[in-house]
Amino acid sequence: MFAEGDMAVYPAHGVGVIRSIETQTVAGIDQKFYVMEILGNSMTIMIPTTSSESVGLRSIVNKKEALEVLDILKDRAIEIDSQTWNRRYRDYMEKIKTGSIHEVAAVLRDLFLLSVDKDLSYGERKMLDTAKSLLVKELSLAQQVEEQSISEKIDNIFS
Repeated sequence: MFAEGDMAVYPAHGVGVIRSIETQTVAGIDQKFYVMEILGNSMTIMIPTTSSESVGLRSIVNKKEALEVLDILKDRAIEIDSQTWNRRYRDYMEKIKTGSIHEVAAVLRDLFLLSVDKDLSYGERKMLDTAKSLLVKELSLAQQVEEQSISEKIDNIFS
């Protein structure tokens, strides 16, 4: 599915590059692993090639999908759930863990809209920042523009 040098997205961690594909012996069985370096923090993750799809490893979205993500951010015809902050936090964390850029965009949008009406909890503010950074990194690669440009575009959508 992936080759050395390919860019990929690992759920909740973001965009990374496949540095190598290695075979390791685990419990007496040889297994192949993608060795992936996350771009934002240089963390290295080893992902078994056989379960890469089930853990959510995916390719970076294309330009068309990137535009769909921006449309999600612009959508104001949604209703923010009035549940407690910790329940909302768990729901949003589950969405981020799916690895779907559409779900991450919905979390960013919802948290921003919520912040207009009330102060976000510390965890929600941190999650808003995480969602934004995940989107900025992937959208900048998908659209082949600087991260700063995408960050400003997102800020403009919410201003």
